[in-house]
Amino acid sequence: MFSEDDLLPLSALQHLLFCERRAALVYIEGLWAENVATLEGSHLHKKVDDPGLEARVDVRIARSIPLRSLRLGLTGKADIVEFHRIESSEVSAAGCSLAGVKGRWMPFPVEYKRGKLRHEDGYEVQLCAQALCLEEMLGCEIQSGSIFYNKTRRRLDVNFNSELRDTTEAAAQRLHSLIASGITPRAFREPKCEHCSLLKLCLPEGNAPERSAARYLEAVFGLREDRSGRPP
Repeated sequence: MFSEDDLLPLSALQHLLFCERRAALVYIEGLWAENVATLEGSHLHKKVDDPGLEARVDVRIARSIPLRSLRLGLTGKADIVEFHRIESSEVSAAGCSLAGVKGRWMPFPVEYKRGKLRHEDGYEVQLCAQALCLEEMLGCEIQSGSIFYNKTRRRLDVNFNSELRDTTEAAAQRLHSLIASGITPRAFREPKCEHCSLLKLCLPEGNAPERSAARYLEAVFGLREDRSGRPP
């Protein structure tokens, strides 16, 4: 079990699954830079993260719920958690109770993302981590949730099976190990780097282990030296 002081941002799991160097640049070195994608994402979350509660006949919708797991050492916030009424014919121990409301309710976390519907490991691990936090807080098992993609206005349903749960718990452990080490991994240039807002801070071409600083400067500035060491 982790202490309150040791809790790490749940959202860091998404960065970790995308690139461990990116996670280290943000959470060890304190670097950040915006691009169109991150700005659109921030704007979207500002629209959906206002705390509140919406009540329907068989669904209660809670927004901006604080999350915490001392077991995983994570803290964060859920964009939306839907609580679906459980039919009386189902197992009475399933789900959780809600203050001032009769019956049992099944939590269903919903994470908002920009862009088009697609499978992305980091997003699904982030959503699963939200479910694991809710399970610890509410004392119930959560079967599934969904990722809402704003551009196409569609949901991707995610089943919290044993494989995804194991992946999520392993990612939380890796995140704690990375932050505790205080070491930023070396850079490796990959196609996905083009979509990273930290590309100009990361400089994967110059920091990659197989390339020297001299060769990087040579490629960028066209510098050459003759055998005497004098610039041409």
